[in-house]
Amino acid sequence: MTIEEAVQQLENLRQGKTALLHIHQKDFLVFRQELIKQPDFKRFRGIARHGGNIDYEYMEAARS
Repeated sequence: MTIEEAVQQLENLRQGKTALLHIHQKDFLVFRQELIKQPDFKRFRGIARHGGNIDYEYMEAARS
């Protein structure tokens, strides 16, 4: 995954074009690097899955 792909996937999730974003373990570091830069970072919720994969969803309210 490239940085541009990560940014595009975050935007798709934010706009509701994607309900759930599946990130593979090998792509996590690149994705996370861009995720923490987002101004609405606390609205993204990561759900750990088997094998080091993570599913992300976008929430209406920011987590605390």
